[in-house]
Amino acid sequence: MRDSVTVHMDASSDAVWALLSDVTRIGSYSPETFEAEWLDGATGPAVGATFRGHVKRNGKGPVYWTTCKVTECEPGKTFAFAVVQSGKAVNNWGYSIAPADSGCDVTEWFRLADSLPMKIYWSLLGWTRGKTNRQGMQTTLERIKAEVERTDG
Repeated sequence: MRDSVTVHMDASSDAVWALLSDVTRIGSYSPETFEAEWLDGATGPAVGATFRGHVKRNGKGPVYWTTCKVTECEPGKTFAFAVVQSGKAVNNWGYSIAPADSGCDVTEWFRLADSLPMKIYWSLLGWTRGKTNRQGMQTTLERIKAEVERTDG
């Protein structure tokens, strides 16, 4: 009930982190989340900050908002958040950045909550959703790579 994708970027870890932790820019990168905004007075990434993302599932629909809470936030290294429903994390998404060669390796990952409803969902539809998530993460990272290498690399 988890997966990840890694892409090498010829740019600094700080430049990559600045792009991927600015949730207001997600619409430029993600094939599913086309906009996001900070909530409750937050203006940028910090552990505990909340934001909401506007999602078009599978790039087709349904369209809905998700509320998210930042769970990890270390400039140049990590940015992660939980998708929250009824006060509980149902899915976790994150990015890890590691220095490598002339730039850094950036990993996007997801991990579903370890709950019975999620286990049932994953056993029935995980094969198709997992493929969609992998493709979406690859697309997101390739779009970030293109931008950061153009501006920082």
